[in-house]
Amino acid sequence: MIKQLFATAFFLAILATASSGQGSDPTLFTVQNVPVHVSEFNYIYNKNNQDKADYSEQSLRDYLDLYVKFKLKVQKARDMRLDTLSALRSELEGYRRQLAKSYLEDKEVTDKLVRETFDRMQQDVDISHVFIAADRNAKPADTLRAYNRAQNALKLLQKGTSLEQVAADSSDDKTAKENKGNLGYITAMLPDGYYALEKAIYSVKPGGLVGPVRSGAGYHLVRVNGFRPARGEMEVAQILVRKLEGAGKNAAQKQRIDSVYTALRAGGKWDELCAKYSEDKTNAGKGGYIGFFGINRYQRNFEDAAFALEKDGEFSAPVETTLGWHIIKRVSRRPIGAFDAIKRALTDRVKRDSRSEIAKQSMISRIKKDAGFQEYSDALASWSAKQVDTIFHTFKWKPDPAKPQDALLRFGPTKTYTVTDFEEYCVRSGRDRMRGAGLPLAETIQKLYKNWSDEISLSFEESQLDKKYPEFRSLMREYEDGILLFEALKINVWDKANTDSVGLEQFFKANLSQKYKWDERAQVSIYTLKTDDPAVLKKVRELAAKKPSAAVLKKINKKAEVLTVLEKTYEKGKNKDLANLWSAGSMTEAKVDAGTKTASFSKVESILPPTAKTLAEARGYAVADYQDYLEKKWVEELVKTYPVKVEESVLKGMVKK
Repeated sequence: MIKQLFATAFFLAILATASSGQGSDPTLFTVQNVPVHVSEFNYIYNKNNQDKADYSEQSLRDYLDLYVKFKLKVQKARDMRLDTLSALRSELEGYRRQLAKSYLEDKEVTDKLVRETFDRMQQDVDISHVFIAADRNAKPADTLRAYNRAQNALKLLQKGTSLEQVAADSSDDKTAKENKGNLGYITAMLPDGYYALEKAIYSVKPGGLVGPVRSGAGYHLVRVNGFRPARGEMEVAQILVRKLEGAGKNAAQKQRIDSVYTALRAGGKWDELCAKYSEDKTNAGKGGYIGFFGINRYQRNFEDAAFALEKDGEFSAPVETTLGWHIIKRVSRRPIGAFDAIKRALTDRVKRDSRSEIAKQSMISRIKKDAGFQEYSDALASWSAKQVDTIFHTFKWKPDPAKPQDALLRFGPTKTYTVTDFEEYCVRSGRDRMRGAGLPLAETIQKLYKNWSDEISLSFEESQLDKKYPEFRSLMREYEDGILLFEALKINVWDKANTDSVGLEQFFKANLSQKYKWDERAQVSIYTLKTDDPAVLKKVRELAAKKPSAAVLKKINKKAEVLTVLEKTYEKGKNKDLANLWSAGSMTEAKVDAGTKTASFSKVESILPPTAKTLAEARGYAVADYQDYLEKKWVEELVKTYPVKVEESVLKGMVKK
């Protein structure tokens, strides 16, 4: 974790924008013939100096000195072959994959999806539906059967049968017989797998019918009943009186909640009445606080009553649900936030949702277009004709041992993917291949081919990021330099400073023996009595005023241990209780704790004059100083080892004042 933070902070501090043109981007300096260009230095200089980047000659030379030292350390790390360490290579590859994600998406399409979702979130939509179940993993025959059922239901609706009747008779929604297919108000964004349904219901006017629409659960025929401004979220508290079995008991419960409501209207305190009468024991002692909720979380009459409250602190009349009777108090209301305020969180949600496939496919199309993508359908058809349905859809299928090299895909003139590459993918995707059992063989092969084509398109694009995007290349270089620098410093400076006890001691004696000092210190005895008896406390204080702590302990603890003494040393200004008692013999006022029946006070035994700290007392500071010393000596060695050449004419050409 420390290494990652260090490397990240360092490369961010020295982030550079690379340039491929030597003529317009001359070399500023070299370390062992490795060039560093003006563009790289310019960005680093501006990044770290910000408004102080005045491009004066002195400022440029000062910063050039720092950056040359950085490059010397990185060169040493490479000569130590730290860049070949598997742990570092793995870390670098992980960072590359993470960084590449932002380049392997169509940002324009993603932004449109985010904006689309936000715009839909401004309205709640009341819908009714007929649902025919067909899970995404259902067998083809079952999916076809469900689709035909949905089509038959649509025909009934088109002939004039009411949706309520069709839902009650045919819907696989278990609530349909009770609610006649009405789901009430819903709002974007719908759960993953329901984007097509969301898109459909937000695209029609009230009264419109859409479907069958496929979701991850099945097919939907949907009627849009109406729209309203989005309710957002309400923060509430409640007093609940639960329903009981038996009409007589419920009458008493209703009378109970009514009496609470009457008391509230008469000025009764909410928290007191809630604690006394609410039967929601999880929050009755907390003022009945429930928190924020949006639409469709609770029963509709509870929701409607809560959102009808117009002011914070206002409470409702008793509201009946299947659970009981509720008095709802509004704490606050949170509308849908402004776009800029929720854009980041909404973007993350969109990227995790399957609707992001739209942006992915847009990106893949662009990759193929830019890369001169070609595919050879005849070769795929020839290979497909050789496959046998009853084998290909099972674990028995194996790739052709002859490893055919017929081209299936090509990116430009250099990168070709063959039948053997596709067969290897079919092996890796065995689950998807065997899941196609029951489907036509050609359909399974086309799905696998499409997924493979998408995968290698993204893989190809990732391999080209260094060439296409200078900023990507720069980030990767700087991250690698950062982690190499960390490892080199760890080996040559930090670990040595922590383990070289002899060198540290010699360095301390020669350079630090008078650097770190104690201010005046008070040696203090802290007396604690296991009793709050005033007489005993008085006796102890009188003894402490005249005798050392050891004598007081011996005197008081003759029969039993009732007194303890803790000896501590405080530097001046570090203990507020001693602020006005900075003299030997001073005692603080006694503190008596009636709860624990104890008493305590402190006595200043002596005042120590300022003195230098020992190595043990200043070890943390000493190690840091020793590290600085070792790093300085290390850099001096690097300067002697690696030739550095600064192009003076280039440097002077950068001076602006």
